[in-house]
Amino acid sequence: MPTLGTQTISSSYAQLIKTFSTGGLDGALQVITDGDNTSSALSLSTSGVSSTGSFTVSSNSSLLGPVTFGSSLTASTGTSTIGTLFASGLATFGTSFTASTGTATIGTLSASTATISTATIPLQLGNVTFGSNITASTGTATIGTESVNVSTIASATFGTARITGSTGGVTAFNYGTAAFTGATLQDLDSVTSGSNITTGTFTVSGAAIGDIVFGGLNSLSSSSGTAGVPATGARMMSQFRVEGANVVRYTILNTDTISHGTIPAGTIYATAMRFIA
Repeated sequence: MPTLGTQTISSSYAQLIKTFSTGGLDGALQVITDGDNTSSALSLSTSGVSSTGSFTVSSNSSLLGPVTFGSSLTASTGTSTIGTLFASGLATFGTSFTASTGTATIGTLSASTATISTATIPLQLGNVTFGSNITASTGTATIGTESVNVSTIASATFGTARITGSTGGVTAFNYGTAAFTGATLQDLDSVTSGSNITTGTFTVSGAAIGDIVFGGLNSLSSSSGTAGVPATGARMMSQFRVEGANVVRYTILNTDTISHGTIPAGTIYATAMRFIA
Protein backbone atom coordinates (compact mmCIF):
# COMPACT_ATOMS: atom_id res chain seq x y z
CA MET A 1 0.00 0.00 0.00
CA PRO A 2 2.34 2.76 -1.20
CA THR A 3 -0.05 5.61 -0.34
CA LEU A 4 0.05 4.57 3.30
CA GLY A 5 3.77 3.79 3.40
CA THR A 6 4.87 7.25 4.54
CA GLN A 7 1.98 7.85 6.94
CA THR A 8 1.61 7.01 10.58
CA ILE A 9 -1.04 4.58 11.71
CA SER A 10 -2.93 7.27 13.59
CA SER A 11 -3.19 9.47 10.49
CA SER A 12 -4.00 6.75 7.92
CA TYR A 13 -6.34 4.15 9.46
CA ALA A 14 -9.38 6.20 8.44
CA GLN A 15 -8.51 5.46 4.79
CA LEU A 16 -8.96 1.71 5.32
CA ILE A 17 -12.25 -0.13 4.86
CA LYS A 18 -13.49 -2.88 7.15
CA THR A 19 -16.58 -4.86 8.11
CA PHE A 20 -18.72 -3.53 10.92
CA SER A 21 -18.08 -6.62 13.04
CA THR A 22 -14.74 -7.84 14.21
CA GLY A 23 -15.18 -11.35 12.88
CA GLY A 24 -14.72 -10.67 9.16
CA LEU A 25 -17.10 -11.76 6.34
CA ASP A 26 -19.68 -14.54 6.84
CA GLY A 27 -23.07 -15.49 5.42
CA ALA A 28 -24.83 -12.40 6.84
CA LEU A 29 -24.65 -9.01 5.14
CA GLN A 30 -22.37 -6.58 6.99
CA VAL A 31 -22.08 -2.86 6.42
CA ILE A 32 -18.66 -1.79 5.12
CA THR A 33 -17.14 1.07 7.13
CA ASP A 34 -13.92 3.03 7.14
CA GLY A 35 -11.39 3.03 9.93
CA ASP A 36 -13.32 5.76 11.74
CA ASN A 37 -16.39 3.44 11.74
CA THR A 38 -18.26 5.64 9.21
CA SER A 39 -20.82 3.42 7.45
CA SER A 40 -20.99 3.19 3.66
CA ALA A 41 -24.02 2.34 1.49
CA LEU A 42 -22.45 -1.03 0.66
CA SER A 43 -22.96 -4.28 2.55
CA LEU A 44 -21.10 -7.53 1.83
CA SER A 45 -21.41 -11.19 2.79
CA THR A 46 -20.00 -14.43 1.47
CA SER A 47 -23.21 -14.92 -0.56
CA GLY A 48 -24.42 -11.46 -1.61
CA VAL A 49 -24.04 -7.71 -2.03
CA SER A 50 -26.46 -4.95 -1.03
CA SER A 51 -26.49 -1.20 -1.50
CA THR A 52 -28.72 1.35 0.18
CA GLY A 53 -27.68 4.10 -2.24
CA SER A 54 -27.27 4.50 -6.00
CA PHE A 55 -25.75 1.55 -7.87
CA THR A 56 -24.23 2.36 -11.27
CA VAL A 57 -22.75 -0.05 -13.83
CA SER A 58 -20.92 1.78 -16.60
CA SER A 59 -20.48 -1.26 -18.87
CA ASN A 60 -22.56 -4.34 -19.78
CA SER A 61 -23.94 -6.39 -16.92
CA SER A 62 -25.41 -9.90 -16.87
CA LEU A 63 -28.25 -10.70 -14.47
CA LEU A 64 -28.67 -14.48 -14.62
CA GLY A 65 -31.44 -14.87 -12.05
CA PRO A 66 -34.83 -13.19 -11.45
CA VAL A 67 -34.72 -9.38 -11.25
CA THR A 68 -37.07 -7.47 -8.94
CA PHE A 69 -37.68 -3.72 -9.35
CA GLY A 70 -39.19 -2.10 -6.30
CA SER A 71 -40.54 1.19 -7.68
CA SER A 72 -39.43 1.84 -11.28
CA LEU A 73 -37.58 0.48 -14.28
CA THR A 74 -36.41 2.76 -17.11
CA ALA A 75 -34.93 1.47 -20.39
CA SER A 76 -34.01 4.75 -22.09
CA THR A 77 -32.76 3.43 -25.46
CA GLY A 78 -32.27 0.23 -27.37
CA THR A 79 -34.04 -3.07 -26.73
CA SER A 80 -34.59 -4.81 -23.41
CA THR A 81 -34.86 -8.60 -23.67
CA ILE A 82 -35.82 -10.06 -20.30
CA GLY A 83 -36.48 -13.68 -19.34
CA THR A 84 -38.33 -13.04 -16.06
CA LEU A 85 -39.30 -9.53 -14.97
CA PHE A 86 -41.13 -8.43 -11.83
CA ALA A 87 -41.82 -4.74 -11.36
CA SER A 88 -44.11 -3.74 -8.51
CA GLY A 89 -44.00 -0.06 -9.44
CA LEU A 90 -43.67 1.98 -12.63
CA ALA A 91 -41.79 0.54 -15.62
CA THR A 92 -41.01 2.96 -18.46
CA PHE A 93 -39.47 1.86 -21.78
CA GLY A 94 -38.25 4.54 -24.18
CA THR A 95 -37.80 2.61 -27.44
CA SER A 96 -38.80 -1.06 -27.20
CA PHE A 97 -39.28 -3.89 -24.77
CA THR A 98 -39.24 -7.58 -25.75
CA ALA A 99 -40.09 -10.32 -23.27
CA SER A 100 -38.79 -13.34 -25.19
CA THR A 101 -39.33 -16.03 -22.56
CA GLY A 102 -40.42 -16.41 -18.99
CA THR A 103 -42.96 -14.22 -17.19
CA ALA A 104 -43.26 -10.44 -16.90
CA THR A 105 -45.39 -9.19 -14.00
CA ILE A 106 -45.64 -5.40 -14.01
CA GLY A 107 -47.58 -3.10 -11.69
CA THR A 108 -47.70 -0.07 -14.02
CA LEU A 109 -46.23 -0.09 -17.55
CA SER A 110 -45.70 2.85 -19.90
CA ALA A 111 -44.19 1.63 -23.18
CA SER A 112 -43.84 3.51 -26.48
CA THR A 113 -43.24 0.19 -28.32
CA ALA A 114 -43.84 -3.25 -26.81
CA THR A 115 -43.55 -6.61 -28.61
CA ILE A 116 -45.14 -9.41 -26.58
CA SER A 117 -45.51 -12.94 -27.91
CA THR A 118 -47.87 -14.15 -25.15
CA ALA A 119 -49.67 -11.97 -22.61
CA THR A 120 -51.75 -13.01 -19.60
CA ILE A 121 -53.88 -10.02 -18.58
CA PRO A 122 -55.55 -9.92 -15.16
CA LEU A 123 -59.16 -8.83 -14.56
CA GLN A 124 -59.78 -5.22 -15.63
CA LEU A 125 -61.84 -3.68 -12.83
CA GLY A 126 -62.38 -0.25 -14.40
CA ASN A 127 -63.41 1.10 -17.80
CA VAL A 128 -61.32 -0.12 -20.74
CA THR A 129 -61.13 1.99 -23.92
CA PHE A 130 -59.71 0.62 -27.20
CA GLY A 131 -58.60 3.26 -29.67
CA SER A 132 -58.89 1.41 -33.00
CA ASN A 133 -59.79 -2.27 -32.66
CA ILE A 134 -59.90 -5.30 -30.39
CA THR A 135 -59.70 -8.87 -31.67
CA ALA A 136 -60.69 -11.76 -29.40
CA SER A 137 -59.68 -14.80 -31.41
CA THR A 138 -60.29 -17.51 -28.80
CA GLY A 139 -61.42 -17.95 -25.23
CA THR A 140 -63.92 -15.81 -23.33
CA ALA A 141 -63.88 -12.06 -22.78
CA THR A 142 -65.92 -10.65 -19.91
CA ILE A 143 -66.12 -6.87 -20.24
CA GLY A 144 -67.86 -4.47 -17.88
CA THR A 145 -67.82 -1.35 -20.06
CA GLU A 146 -66.44 -1.40 -23.61
CA SER A 147 -65.84 1.55 -25.91
CA VAL A 148 -64.68 0.30 -29.31
CA ASN A 149 -64.38 1.89 -32.75
CA VAL A 150 -63.99 -1.45 -34.55
CA SER A 151 -64.54 -4.83 -32.87
CA THR A 152 -64.01 -8.22 -34.52
CA ILE A 153 -65.54 -11.02 -32.43
CA ALA A 154 -65.47 -14.65 -33.54
CA SER A 155 -68.17 -15.77 -31.08
CA ALA A 156 -70.05 -13.72 -28.48
CA THR A 157 -72.34 -14.70 -25.61
CA PHE A 158 -74.34 -11.82 -24.14
CA GLY A 159 -76.13 -11.95 -20.80
CA THR A 160 -77.99 -8.72 -21.63
CA ALA A 161 -77.47 -6.65 -24.79
CA ARG A 162 -78.55 -3.01 -24.68
CA ILE A 163 -78.42 -0.43 -27.45
CA THR A 164 -77.25 3.02 -26.36
CA GLY A 165 -80.23 5.31 -25.82
CA SER A 166 -82.74 2.46 -25.51
CA THR A 167 -84.95 1.96 -22.46
CA GLY A 168 -84.64 -1.82 -22.49
CA GLY A 169 -82.32 -4.64 -23.37
CA VAL A 170 -82.49 -7.97 -25.17
CA THR A 171 -81.85 -10.99 -22.96
CA ALA A 172 -82.49 -13.85 -25.41
CA PHE A 173 -82.85 -14.75 -29.09
CA ASN A 174 -84.00 -18.32 -29.79
CA TYR A 175 -84.54 -19.77 -33.26
CA GLY A 176 -86.21 -22.92 -34.55
CA THR A 177 -87.61 -24.53 -37.71
CA ALA A 178 -90.12 -27.27 -38.53
CA ALA A 179 -91.24 -29.12 -41.64
CA PHE A 180 -94.70 -28.12 -42.95
CA THR A 181 -96.44 -30.97 -44.81
CA GLY A 182 -98.93 -28.81 -46.70
CA ALA A 183 -102.64 -28.08 -46.19
CA THR A 184 -105.94 -27.43 -47.99
CA LEU A 185 -107.86 -24.52 -46.48
CA GLN A 186 -111.49 -23.33 -46.89
CA ASP A 187 -111.99 -19.62 -47.53
CA LEU A 188 -113.83 -17.52 -44.93
CA ASP A 189 -117.01 -16.82 -46.94
CA SER A 190 -117.45 -20.20 -48.62
CA VAL A 191 -120.60 -22.19 -47.89
CA THR A 192 -118.71 -25.42 -48.42
CA SER A 193 -117.85 -27.17 -45.21
CA GLY A 194 -114.21 -27.18 -44.25
CA SER A 195 -111.67 -25.39 -42.08
CA ASN A 196 -110.18 -22.03 -42.98
CA ILE A 197 -107.19 -22.43 -40.61
CA THR A 198 -104.40 -24.92 -40.00
CA THR A 199 -102.41 -24.91 -36.79
CA GLY A 200 -99.68 -26.85 -35.05
CA THR A 201 -96.68 -26.58 -32.73
CA PHE A 202 -92.94 -27.07 -33.03
CA THR A 203 -89.88 -26.76 -30.82
CA VAL A 204 -87.91 -23.55 -30.38
CA SER A 205 -85.40 -24.35 -27.64
CA GLY A 206 -85.17 -21.59 -25.03
CA ALA A 207 -88.52 -19.95 -25.90
CA ALA A 208 -90.59 -18.87 -22.89
CA ILE A 209 -94.03 -17.43 -22.22
CA GLY A 210 -94.00 -13.69 -22.90
CA ASP A 211 -91.43 -13.84 -25.71
CA ILE A 212 -92.19 -11.96 -28.91
CA VAL A 213 -92.24 -14.38 -31.86
CA PHE A 214 -91.59 -13.57 -35.50
CA GLY A 215 -92.05 -16.34 -38.04
CA GLY A 216 -92.92 -17.33 -41.54
CA LEU A 217 -93.69 -20.21 -43.90
CA ASN A 218 -91.59 -20.25 -47.05
CA SER A 219 -94.30 -21.97 -49.14
CA LEU A 220 -96.92 -19.26 -48.59
CA SER A 221 -97.63 -17.48 -51.90
CA SER A 222 -95.82 -20.27 -53.71
CA SER A 223 -96.69 -20.63 -57.39
CA SER A 224 -97.27 -24.36 -56.82
CA GLY A 225 -100.18 -23.68 -54.46
CA THR A 226 -103.69 -22.34 -55.21
CA ALA A 227 -104.13 -20.22 -52.10
CA GLY A 228 -102.43 -16.94 -51.46
CA VAL A 229 -100.55 -16.75 -54.76
CA PRO A 230 -99.90 -13.25 -56.07
CA ALA A 231 -102.53 -13.69 -58.83
CA THR A 232 -105.32 -14.00 -56.25
CA GLY A 233 -104.14 -11.22 -53.96
CA ALA A 234 -101.97 -13.12 -51.47
CA ARG A 235 -104.73 -13.43 -48.86
CA MET A 236 -102.90 -15.90 -46.55
CA MET A 237 -102.05 -14.89 -42.95
CA SER A 238 -99.71 -16.58 -40.48
CA GLN A 239 -99.50 -16.04 -36.72
CA PHE A 240 -97.00 -17.27 -34.13
CA ARG A 241 -96.95 -17.31 -30.33
CA VAL A 242 -95.19 -19.13 -27.48
CA GLU A 243 -97.52 -21.75 -26.06
CA GLY A 244 -95.19 -23.06 -23.36
CA ALA A 245 -91.54 -23.53 -22.50
CA ASN A 246 -89.67 -24.33 -25.74
CA VAL A 247 -92.96 -24.63 -27.70
CA VAL A 248 -94.20 -22.23 -30.42
CA ARG A 249 -97.66 -22.52 -31.99
CA TYR A 250 -98.33 -21.42 -35.56
CA THR A 251 -101.71 -20.60 -37.12
CA ILE A 252 -102.23 -20.15 -40.88
CA LEU A 253 -105.48 -18.46 -41.97
CA ASN A 254 -107.06 -18.35 -45.43
CA THR A 255 -108.89 -15.06 -46.15
CA ASP A 256 -108.99 -15.53 -49.92
CA THR A 257 -112.20 -15.41 -51.98
CA ILE A 258 -111.70 -18.70 -53.78
CA SER A 259 -113.66 -21.66 -52.44
CA HIS A 260 -110.63 -23.77 -51.64
CA GLY A 261 -106.91 -23.14 -51.48
CA THR A 262 -103.85 -25.32 -51.09
CA ILE A 263 -100.55 -24.53 -49.42
CA PRO A 264 -97.68 -26.73 -50.55
CA ALA A 265 -95.18 -28.31 -48.17
CA GLY A 266 -92.41 -26.08 -46.92
CA THR A 267 -90.47 -25.03 -43.83
CA ILE A 268 -91.71 -22.96 -40.92
CA TYR A 269 -89.25 -20.53 -39.34
CA ALA A 270 -89.63 -18.72 -36.01
CA THR A 271 -87.49 -16.53 -33.77
CA ALA A 272 -88.52 -15.86 -30.14
CA MET A 273 -87.09 -12.66 -28.60
CA ARG A 274 -87.11 -11.70 -24.92
CA PHE A 275 -86.71 -8.15 -23.62
CA ILE A 276 -86.30 -6.47 -20.23
CA ALA A 277 -87.33 -2.96 -19.20
